Amino acid sequence: MRILPFHKNKKTIDGKLWRMTVWTIMPMCVLAAFLLLFFVQFSVQNSKASRNITVASTFNRNFKDEVDLKMYYFVTGSSDVLPLEEVETARQLAMTLRESTQNRDSLKVIDNILSLCDNLDSCIREIERTEGYDARMSQLESNVYIITQLIERYIYTYLYYEAGEMAELEASLQTWMIVDLSVTILLVILLVTLLTANASRLARNIAEPIDALCVRVGEIGRGDLAAQPPIEADDEKLQTLSDGIEQMVSKLSAQMELNEREQQKLRETELALLQAQINPHFLYNTLDTIIWLIETGKNEQAQEMVSSLSTYFRSFLSNGKDIITLREEAQHVRSYLEIQQVRYKDILRYEISIDPALDVCCIPKMTLQPLVENAIYHGIKPKRGGGRIAVTASQEGDCACIRVQDTGAGLTPEKLAEIRASLQEDASGFGLIAAYKRLRLMYGERCTFTIDSTPDDGMTITIIIPLDNTAEGSAK
Repeated sequence: MRILPFHKNKKTIDGKLWRMTVWTIMPMCVLAAFLLLFFVQFSVQNSKASRNITVASTFNRNFKDEVDLKMYYFVTGSSDVLPLEEVETARQLAMTLRESTQNRDSLKVIDNILSLCDNLDSCIREIERTEGYDARMSQLESNVYIITQLIERYIYTYLYYEAGEMAELEASLQTWMIVDLSVTILLVILLVTLLTANASRLARNIAEPIDALCVRVGEIGRGDLAAQPPIEADDEKLQTLSDGIEQMVSKLSAQMELNEREQQKLRETELALLQAQINPHFLYNTLDTIIWLIETGKNEQAQEMVSSLSTYFRSFLSNGKDIITLREEAQHVRSYLEIQQVRYKDILRYEISIDPALDVCCIPKMTLQPLVENAIYHGIKPKRGGGRIAVTASQEGDCACIRVQDTGAGLTPEKLAEIRASLQEDASGFGLIAAYKRLRLMYGERCTFTIDSTPDDGMTITIIIPLDNTAEGSAK
């Protein structure tokens, strides 16, 4: 994204918007940076105090009772275990707190606890070296009991000081929040006042030309392509936009006329291509077959063949329509197969099964006949012993599934890959490619056209199209 320089042309919209944005963002960024620094500092201090309280809270609440009891057992001879481990734990706890404590009163308390722990350790070891029950008991009562009581009291004092530290931090935060809120409100009022004034001036310069451009675009959208003079605007980009719109309208009008002529030529070309799909050899062979049937006295079969040929061409013409119903296309295929079966009665069998619910489904004319013709000439004829062609159509959800399946010679994997590639590479030609192109032209990405084949096991072409394009739907 290109960033506009601060010295952008003052007469352009982007220059004015850029300056408004800068003067809006800068005070907010300064305020945000100050608030961020303050809250980070508060968070660090509060986190330390909270951690100190948490650590201090882990101090053994029964420290005095456990140390006093173990020393009493030791003096009375009931146990030879000294509570040195408990004393060392208390010392380590005090040293941990000292590293993160900042409050002066709390530091004094920690120093006292460390000193008392050293004294308590010395007293315990002195009792260990002293002989005699009375002497030991005297030291226990006059030293150990008093020191453990002091350590426990100092721990609670430390918690009191740290809680007070957190309370002071919270009070400071509340004060700063009030100050910050007041500054923010004043800053917002000032910015809103400035932005309103700038926006009013900006609106006066560009609102009217933009409104005029919107009206002009609406007229173009409704089909008014008549040439009009460009809208005059102070902003050079709006003026360029207006000039460009009028130039675009002029070119669009000329292009629409050109497209109309090209579409007419395209339809004529498509019609010529469609008519070219009538294989003249098919017509000649059919007429020869009819003559042969008449000469051999098979007048009834000749009459049926003439009727099928008439139906074939009548359905092919279909009153000049390019899109016909599946029922009409099936009749066209049936007429074609009836004619071909007379010629290839020893090798050709066929079946047409169309779900009546799909009769009004619309497809491009001459979609299935090229597929059936391909099945006869490249599937049934090359395979000795003949085969069968099945044309089926069934409903699958909101789609129609149409299949043209034969039991002919099939395709090698290489040939199948070549045909599939030709569909994707927009190759030219008739037959499969022509049918595929016409379906894609009508349905786009919503239709699928798949080819599956195995050597000596026939070929299956599956077409899936949506059911939202029906004769009734088209009528509406």
